[in-house]
Amino acid sequence: MSSFTLYLTGFIVLTGGLSCGACELGVQPACIATGAVVLAGIGIITAIRKTRQRDDSPANDA
Repeated sequence: MSSFTLYLTGFIVLTGGLSCGACELGVQPACIATGAVVLAGIGIITAIRKTRQRDDSPANDA
């Protein structure tokens, strides 16, 4: 299992837990769905940033 998959899986579990808690508190389903979509986007962007391989090419000395 890659680091990206592991990171994203953890973020999905976190989003699910927060959504479940918001539902228990009586938050409207539309607000929960919006928050879940925003958190999913943040999770994907963060996972890509954390697991991306850096380019080892030398810097331009121009």
